[in-house]
Amino acid sequence: MATISSLIEKLNGGDNSFFKELYGTDQAILKEQADRYVKYMNEFKSIYGSEEVMLLSSPGRTEVGGNHTDHQLGRVLAGAVNLDNIAVAAPNGTNIVRITSIGFDPFEVDLSDLEVKEFKITPGNLVRAIAKGVKDLGLEIGGFDAVIHGCVPEGSGLSSSASFEVLIGAIFSNLFNEGKLDPVDNAKIGQKAEHACKKFCGLMDQTACAVGGFITIDFADAANPVVKALDFDFAKTGYSLVITNTGGSHGGLDEEYNALPSEMKDVAKELGQEVLRPLSMEDVVSGIPTIREKVGDRALLRAIHFQADNARVVDEVEALEANKFDKFLELVIESGFSSYMYNQNIYVAKDVRNQSVSLGLALSDLVLKGKGAWRVHGGGFAGTIQAFVPNDLLDTYISTLESVFGEGNCHKLFIRSKGAVEVEL
Repeated sequence: MATISSLIEKLNGGDNSFFKELYGTDQAILKEQADRYVKYMNEFKSIYGSEEVMLLSSPGRTEVGGNHTDHQLGRVLAGAVNLDNIAVAAPNGTNIVRITSIGFDPFEVDLSDLEVKEFKITPGNLVRAIAKGVKDLGLEIGGFDAVIHGCVPEGSGLSSSASFEVLIGAIFSNLFNEGKLDPVDNAKIGQKAEHACKKFCGLMDQTACAVGGFITIDFADAANPVVKALDFDFAKTGYSLVITNTGGSHGGLDEEYNALPSEMKDVAKELGQEVLRPLSMEDVVSGIPTIREKVGDRALLRAIHFQADNARVVDEVEALEANKFDKFLELVIESGFSSYMYNQNIYVAKDVRNQSVSLGLALSDLVLKGKGAWRVHGGGFAGTIQAFVPNDLLDTYISTLESVFGEGNCHKLFIRSKGAVEVEL
């Protein structure tokens, strides 16, 4: 905790190594971020009146390998990115959480009642469920005031919801528990909060946001996922990571998203398992004749995608660790084709007229074929694609896609080392 005036003085002082780890070294971007923090500290003071605050940041995430593998206890390759949610927060000495989230209606949560209301995703329900998760670990919870501002676009595939969830966990951890909440436990609490609201997500998004860095995660042991940091510097490759928002809303697509893990689990159950991870590709293929009529062809195709993409993550990690970036790019393209053909999460079958993700992938193919890599990003059906773009093609790539999807919809990102943290100035 520090006074707003002292924090503003430090931000205006310039050179701060921690700040650079969050936002890079571009002076214009650092000034923009400093102004952002100052603006919302002043907003906090005008709303809540407190002078002493804590600053926190939670990144978005990019999924690099393993598309829809986490909910089957598979492997993923992911990273925290430099677009984030920030919070200006302070304890208020009550049992009430009061949050002003910029762009949304202010809300309050009474911590004496941690039951989810109507089993749907709302900011209040997420705070209730996260508070319960923190308390269940034997940690302290308490009322606080916060102003939250997000730069992780909703529907961007960069996991704005997971970033928000682990930010709330980080607030409870740092305000009331001296930062003792383990990042992976914070991720698990965020996942359970969504499950409590009847959205059955995997654990990748929350883990990448909570842990930070460029990581591979193996979820074989659901209670203790294995998180491994990779020592790989993308800046030396001559490529940029570009996430493009192709438009379309994730709203109203819960049925599509829930069908993916459900259908994969249907295949697993017919083959004697709860999820697909304990099975092999050979198990799935040999079982097709006897279970096809029960589960349907799409479920089988999705099971084939899981087995291939789960194994592909191992190959991607090996390629990066061996500094074989060209091989890594080949594997990214393979993953993208598998998502399109087998996982079938590129467009909604009942709305074939609207295929923004498909169009984005086609344009990427035209610009980057033989020179880069591209794939669906995140949950699919709507939203974003991911591309690894040679720097000498960056302007061409961005201008081509933004001519279709609008200026500002291509985001050039980097992997940041910090997860959900208190911002140290």
